[in-house]
Parts: sequence; structure tokens; C-alpha cells
Amino acid sequence: MKKPAMRSKKIADCFLTYAILVVVSMVFLFPILWLVLSCFSASGSIYSFNGFFPTEYSFDSFKTLFTDTVMYNYISWFGYTLLVAVVSSVIGTLLVILTAFTISSFQFSGRKFLMKGALVLGMFPSFMGMIAVYLLMTQFGFINSHIGLALIYAGGAPMGYLVQKGFFDTIPNSIYEAARIDGASNLHIFCKITLPLSKPIIVYTLLTQFAWPWSDFVLPKLLLKDRDLWTVAVGLMSLPETEFARFAAGSVFIAVPIVILYFFLSKYMINGLSAGAVKE
Repeated sequence: MKKPAMRSKKIADCFLTYAILVVVSMVFLFPILWLVLSCFSASGSIYSFNGFFPTEYSFDSFKTLFTDTVMYNYISWFGYTLLVAVVSSVIGTLLVILTAFTISSFQFSGRKFLMKGALVLGMFPSFMGMIAVYLLMTQFGFINSHIGLALIYAGGAPMGYLVQKGFFDTIPNSIYEAARIDGASNLHIFCKITLPLSKPIIVYTLLTQFAWPWSDFVLPKLLLKDRDLWTVAVGLMSLPETEFARFAAGSVFIAVPIVILYFFLSKYMINGLSAGAVKE
């Protein structure tokens, strides 16, 4: 009697689990479906929708997105966004990896205080420092500068070093000791031993550092005053309600590169994240 009862309970638990997953999936899928269908609205205005979805469909929104660039130069915005994301991800990844490797491999005065301080500061939302950031960028002449914007993203990257440190903690210290006995310097150990073993966490860091400026709105809106220098997020938010189809088309198009990157590099992301989550 116990086995049929246990089997029925297992089937019920399995059914309930899948039912919850389906409901949650639909909750997340519906906004995506609505946005994708909105791209093909013939009128382009959100006020012409029949309920949630457009009444007529057309490809004109994608055409105007790339051809009508007098007021809303999407191609230019896309290029500037790519520039900021690439520069900030490369510099930010280098800074994060160096920070995590240093804290993981060396014992120095103030190490624990530095770790606790970074953890506490990470609890505060980034917009609290926007006034200070704006004043600093004004003094350095980085207003309307994409390089200045990229440097801000890269400068804040080392604050999130904990996952990378967890990955470096899993590398056996005996490898480093053997290299030092052979006369290798710390720089040689980092370049020839640590980096080749750290491909998963490097790819994970590159992707996460790339994704943040790729879709951020607050900092570009604060620092980029010229319409021609805007990033995609700022540019799309400036579109009126009558251009909602163009807004949806631009949002979907800018999501394509990051989705492709995550799809092809998900293996390295999972390995890097899982290895950095546990210290062996």
C-alpha cells in the first residue's frame, strides 16, 4: 500500500512542479511576445492597439528604424553603444580579474577590511553617487564623451570581484608554489598559469561587463547631452508614443547580439559561475 501511495504522491508533486513552471514561463513569455508583435504594428502608435496587440501588421517599423535617421539616428546610437560596451567590458574584466587574483593569492595588511568595505559599499544603489560622478566628469571634461562613460563602467567593475575570487580560490596553491620554486615571478604566474586556467571565469566576466552598459539608461542619460551621441537605451526612451513600433523594433534588435553571445558562450558562463560560487 505504501508504494502506490508514494508513487501517486511523486506524480502529484511532479505535476504541480511542471504546472508552476508553465505558469511562471507564461508570465515571462507574454511581455516578450507582446513586444515582438508590437514591432510589426502598421500604425506604429500604441494607441491603435486592440487590447494588447496591434490590429494591423507591417514591416515598416524596421524599415524606418534604419532609414529615417534625421531625428532618431538608431544606427549611430547602436554604434556608440557597442563602442562603450566593448571598451568598458575589456577594461572592466582586466580590473576585476586582477583584483580577484590579488585578494585570492596574497595576504597583505588591510585585506579583510578591503573585502568587507567592498561588500558594504556594494549594498548601496549606484544612483546614490550620480551627483559625485557628474561633478567628476565635468571636472575631467568627460561630458558627452563615450570613453569617459566607458571608464565609469570599468571603474566600478572591481566592486563585484567575489565570484572571480571564488574561482581563483579553487586553483590549487601548490601550482603557484611549484612555479615560484622554479623562479617564476608573480606576473609570470598570472599570465602563464592563472589566465590559461581561467577561461570560464574570464568569459563570464566579459559577458556580464558587456551586458551592463549595453542596456543601461541612467548613466548615458546623465552624461550624454547631445542627441547625436546618445546610446540606444537613451535614444529609444526619447521616442514618443506614436513611434512605439519603432521603439519595440529597436528593443528587439538590440537584444539579438547579447542573446547570441549568451547562447554560444553559455557553457563557459555556467562553468565560471559554478566554479566561482564554491571554495574548495
